[in-house]
Amino acid sequence: MKKQTLLACLIATSTSLALAATGEPIQPIPPAKITNPALVELGKKLYFDPRLSKSGFISCNSCHNLSMGGTDNIKTSIGHNWQEGPINAPTVLNSSLNLAQFWDGRAADLKAQAGGPIANPGEMAFTHPLAVEVLQSIPGYVADFKKAFGTEKVTIDEVTKAIAAFEETLVTPNSRFDKWLKGDKKALSANEVAGYKLFKETGCVACHNGPAVGGNSFQKMGQVEAYKASSPAEGRFAVTGKDADRFNFKVPTLRNVEMTYPYFHDGAANTLPEAVDTMARIQLGKKFTPDENAKVVAFLKTLTGEQPSFRLPALPPSADATPRPKPFEKK
Repeated sequence: MKKQTLLACLIATSTSLALAATGEPIQPIPPAKITNPALVELGKKLYFDPRLSKSGFISCNSCHNLSMGGTDNIKTSIGHNWQEGPINAPTVLNSSLNLAQFWDGRAADLKAQAGGPIANPGEMAFTHPLAVEVLQSIPGYVADFKKAFGTEKVTIDEVTKAIAAFEETLVTPNSRFDKWLKGDKKALSANEVAGYKLFKETGCVACHNGPAVGGNSFQKMGQVEAYKASSPAEGRFAVTGKDADRFNFKVPTLRNVEMTYPYFHDGAANTLPEAVDTMARIQLGKKFTPDENAKVVAFLKTLTGEQPSFRLPALPPSADATPRPKPFEKK
C-alpha cells in the first residue's frame, strides 16, 4: 500500500472514531475549577518571580508571557546570559490538556515540567537547592507556603506543585468556535465554517482534535514530505532512544494559534498562512489554493478564547539574608 494511501486510511479511522464518540472531533474547553485558592495564588507569584533564576531577571512568564498567548513570539527563547534556546517555546495556555509536557514529552505533567527550566543552565540557570534557599529566606513566601501547604518548610516539590496549580487555571474557554459547537450558529461566518469543513475533510483533525485541538499525540514532522528543520531537536528520540521516534514531536494545541507565532518546534513559520500551507503539504500531501488556505486560517482564528484575567501578584520583598542574583557573565 502506498504511503499516502495508508496515511489516508489512518486519518479516516481516527476521524471516524472521534466523530462517533462526540459528533465533532473538537470539543469545547471547560472553564478552570479552583479548589485551593491559596495554592493557586502562591503558584501565580512563583510564576512571575524572576528570583527563581540565577540572574534575577528571568521568570516563567519571560518565555510564556500571559499577555502574548502564553509564549514569547520569537523563534527560540532567550535564556541565561542571552543564550538562544534550541527550540520554540510552546504556549502554556491550555497546557494542562496535553498528554505530556515539552515538545518531546519528557515531562509527564505540569508539575514535572515546572522544575525543568529553573535548573536548566540555558534557561533560568539556577539550582533547585538555591531556589528553595531564596524562597525560604523570604518571610512573605514562608507565610504563603504555610497557608497553601500547612508547613513553613519550603521544598522544590511544593514549588513545582504550586506553579502547576496556577498553570492548570490558564485555560481559554468560550472561543467563538466553542460557542458555535454549543449551538450558536451565528458565532461563525460562512467563510469560517467552510474553513472548518476543509480542516476536517483534508484530515487535519486526525492529529488536531479534542478540547485543545491537539496536544494529545506524538507525530512525525514530515509524514508525506521530509521536513528540513532549522533546529537540532530530534523529538521523542531524545527521550526513548528509539529510532522510530526520531523527529516525532508532540502535536501542538491550535487553541489561540493566531497569538502563538512563530510556528512549529523550530519556529520556522512566521505566519498562519505559511504554517497551514507547510503542514498540509508535508503531513497530508495536500496543496491548498490561496482561497482554501484563507478559509482554514479564518477558522483557526475562531479558536482564540477568553484569555486568563487576574490581578498581577505583589511579590514579597527579599530579606537581608536572601541570596542576591548573579549578574550575567561576560563572555
